[in-house]
Amino acid sequence: MTAYSRGDVVLVGFVFSDESGKKFLFGDHVIADWKGAGLLFPSSVTGILRTIKRTMIDRKLGAMPKTDMEAVHRELRRSLGL
Repeated sequence: MTAYSRGDVVLVGFVFSDESGKKFLFGDHVIADWKGAGLLFPSSVTGILRTIKRTMIDRKLGAMPKTDMEAVHRELRRSLGL
């Protein structure tokens, strides 16, 4: 079993209820250094918290760069009102 750490970028298949495949919501963060995170395309971190099973993770792609991770922390605190 693969161990994952905070800030790891993993591939998980999600289908949105309207099947559009894209949304931009309160708390989302557009990843500035998406290539540095191991991503192939511009991406965002969702502000929606989800619980997933490890079996839903296809693979680890990389790790979130420090500046993007700090922005994700800020958005999470803002979303939760902390």
